[in-house]
Amino acid sequence: MRTRFLIVVPFLSILLINCSKKESSEIHPTVSEITESVYASGVIKAKDQYTVFATVNGILKKTKVVVGQKIVKGQLLFELDSEKAELNTQNAILAYELSSKENIYIQDKIAEVELKVQMAKDKLLLDESVYQRNQRVLPYQIIAQVDYDRIEQSYKSSKSNYEIAKKQLEQLKIQLQNEQNKNAVNLKINQKNQSDYTVKSEFDGQLFDLPVKDGTFITTQTPIAIIGKNNDFLLELEVDENDMVRVRLGQYIVVAMDSYKGVVFDAIVSKIFPIMDERSRTFKIEARFVKPPTKLYPNLTAEANIIIQTKKNAITIPKEYLIEGTYVLVNKDEKRKVKVGLSDYKKVEILEGLHASETLYKPKE
Repeated sequence: MRTRFLIVVPFLSILLINCSKKESSEIHPTVSEITESVYASGVIKAKDQYTVFATVNGILKKTKVVVGQKIVKGQLLFELDSEKAELNTQNAILAYELSSKENIYIQDKIAEVELKVQMAKDKLLLDESVYQRNQRVLPYQIIAQVDYDRIEQSYKSSKSNYEIAKKQLEQLKIQLQNEQNKNAVNLKINQKNQSDYTVKSEFDGQLFDLPVKDGTFITTQTPIAIIGKNNDFLLELEVDENDMVRVRLGQYIVVAMDSYKGVVFDAIVSKIFPIMDERSRTFKIEARFVKPPTKLYPNLTAEANIIIQTKKNAITIPKEYLIEGTYVLVNKDEKRKVKVGLSDYKKVEILEGLHASETLYKPKE
């Protein structure tokens, strides 16, 4: 995109030029103000304007809003056909209820293993008591060694069985808890999936467009609504990569729109996106109107000049009097080299090589 210039003078006025008048080929340089600017083009956007997409594919069952309506955050916008998702959610609820601690079957299973643990504990206590008595009398040879060994083995076996039963109970509780947690997570996932079939607004604003109708099959790539702030608009402009290094926050912009022919508006650079679009080789910037037009709509086109610098009392000549970008014609046939400075769409500043009192001649085409 090449640098272009709107028909403007510094900051806020229009230069009305009668192009039908034939200019004299003999002129004097003028001392005037000259403004250098960078061309940008773009569109009007509502503040926080965004395009709404569904998060799932499906048939648009019912639109709950109308174009132009004011929208509040969290408001229901669309319902998609969610019959399959509803069935999945019901199945998930049943699975969760089956794994709940309140379930009679689960309570019975735990009670059964707890009883097994208690019986193993009781047997252990009994065998431990017998073992300890016989251990005390063993030195007196009141009990045969073989009988003592049997009692000791019975005690150890009871102790092992008790530990095993406790572990079984602990593992059962963990297993049942994991199953319940798994089913709880699965229920939440299905509930979330079901909620995805309803589309809600993320912000307050106004509904600008509804590009689809009920009954349409939509995908996650299908735009289904455009929402933005009402009566709060900004400019979204594209600047050529060759000009971008000269753009700064806070710079003034002069804006023209086809919707307001013959009128220019002032704006200020408010945001710069620090990445280039590789396809268009442009950078995106945002600007806010100093005094916005009385009525605006999203996607109105705009052309703008970003004011880079302005110089007063500059010696300037019309661009058509400059030869090869470096020379001017004086004394009718004398070609003189000059040093140029700022330029706009119509004139160029002369820094060296020419005085305001000298006469210039228009080169022959």
